[in-house]
Amino acid sequence: MRIVIYGAGAIGGVLGARLFENGHEVVLIARGAHYQAMRDHGLRVETPVGGAVVDVPVVAHPSAIAWGVDDIVVLAMKTQDTIDALGALADAGAHRVPVVCAQNGVESERMALRMASDVYSVCVMCPAAHLEPGVVQAFSVPTPGILDVGRYPLGSDSVSESLATAFRDATFHAEARTDIMRWKYTKLLMNLGNAAEALCGPSARGSEIARLARDEGIAVLRAAGIDFVSDQEFIERRGDLIRPQAIGGGPRPGGSSWQSLERGTGRIEADYLNGEVALLGRLHGVPTPANAVLQRFANDAAQHKRPPGSMSADDLLAGVGA
Repeated sequence: MRIVIYGAGAIGGVLGARLFENGHEVVLIARGAHYQAMRDHGLRVETPVGGAVVDVPVVAHPSAIAWGVDDIVVLAMKTQDTIDALGALADAGAHRVPVVCAQNGVESERMALRMASDVYSVCVMCPAAHLEPGVVQAFSVPTPGILDVGRYPLGSDSVSESLATAFRDATFHAEARTDIMRWKYTKLLMNLGNAAEALCGPSARGSEIARLARDEGIAVLRAAGIDFVSDQEFIERRGDLIRPQAIGGGPRPGGSSWQSLERGTGRIEADYLNGEVALLGRLHGVPTPANAVLQRFANDAAQHKRPPGSMSADDLLAGVGA
């Protein structure tokens, strides 16, 4: 089984490096300066206990890969880039390759199922960062993260079992689950504070607007009849496996949305986090003003390349009542 990781940023880069270091055949797909840095100098993986350069193979496009029957592709880009990635895979002749969505949100699986008959989902719990070309950071040691995997929308099979084994080989904690989307919907609820953190700083995760956004998320999932695991189940699964620590004495950066603003990418994943709740709310008649505000302001900040922490949580909360 060759594992092709499409999107070698924080999650994809750390996963690819660890798989490669532990004997798995891996190819990364990256772009721009990040691709060039890895091609020329390897991928530097930094952790709280040190750093190392991993010479994992990397290409700039799926067309550079001779796809075979034993290949699996793991999507690790942000959801807003999934459609383009799936199109590139189809153009490269990879339309029969199993697609594994190791991403935030719950929409990439539906996108992938339009192209591929074998789609898998990963619930990612992995504190990681990618802020400069050729470098990724993994903040939890000795276990870098939890990567539970299952067939989409339900079930488990030899592929999900093999992936869970490969992830464990790569020092992650992983289980093959028959109900993986229940876990991903709970992860979605956790990610509804990403935009608040990006816009207002880390303390905003505990702010009133973040609480309102989560409450709205729970309400729309219940209205839609979508099952999700309890907070207690999620906490017990995490246990003491995730132990984030500082790297190099500096502060740990924010999450994925914060990193998008910090890097000035011009895009952010809010449409598929807060926007997912807004969509379900409109479909089922549940008001979602907090998520709509977070979605709107996060997109505006990304488009205008404003730095993270440029707003106050009070300003966002005022927008909910406007």
